[in-house]
Order: sequence, then structure tokens, then C-alpha cells
Amino acid sequence: MTISIGNDHAGTDYKIAILKYLEEKRYTVINHGTDSTSSVDYADFVHPVAEDVENKKATYGILICGSANGVAITANKHQKIRAGLAWNKEIVQLVRGHNNANVLCIPARFTAIHQAVEMVEVFLNTEFEGGRHQTRIDKIPLSC
Repeated sequence: MTISIGNDHAGTDYKIAILKYLEEKRYTVINHGTDSTSSVDYADFVHPVAEDVENKKATYGILICGSANGVAITANKHQKIRAGLAWNKEIVQLVRGHNNANVLCIPARFTAIHQAVEMVEVFLNTEFEGGRHQTRIDKIPLSC
């Protein structure tokens, strides 16, 4: 499984810890995030992750910024992306199990690093429940 990851300056330490976890579990990782804590624009890192997932270069995406709102809003502009913002494992289970999210958005300023790694583990190991949830997901895209 391939995971595409991106982050801004608020998420650099989180990304490093998540990369370590992913490498230990032998996931293939595409890293689009900054390795610096100098201010950057999150959208520059979000779009490549979303494109990787849309184009099936990656199975899932992980995005990290201060609040995760900016990365979630930006990722969800992509037609085939369902980016879910989560700050604990229970919400992660819902965004995967009910919403079939293919991108996890983590708020670095509202979670601890160890919690973020645990959330990634839950995200990658939670199956979509389908059924009534699929019916709801089918209603998300707007027809143009």
C-alpha cells in the first residue's frame, strides 16, 4: 500500500513520527511535505497529495497542519477526495467507516504526536462499512 503525505510547517515533527511508523510497517510513502518549520503555504503540499490519491498513485493520503481545516478544505476541492478532519481515534473510525475518507487530516496544534501516529494506524486499519453509508457518499458529488 502506498501512502502520500503532506504537511506545512506546523506538522513537520508529526510527519517525521508518522513516516517512522509507516516505514516500520513497510508502507510505501510519497512525501510531499516540508521538512522545515519555516512558514509555508499548506496548499502547495495538499494538491500533490490529493492528486496522488485521485490518480491512484497512492491508496490514501495524510495531511497535517495546525488546525487541519485548511488542508481539509483544500483537499476536498478535488472531486475524488473525501478528506476527513480528525483529532482522536474515534473520529478517525467514523471518517473511514462511515465516510470512506481517503485522506486523513490531522490538526497538529490540537493533538499530541503519539495520538497522531495512533490515528494513522486506525485510519489505515479501519474498513469502510458500506451499505447505507455508500448511499450517502453517492450523493456527495455535484453533477456539472
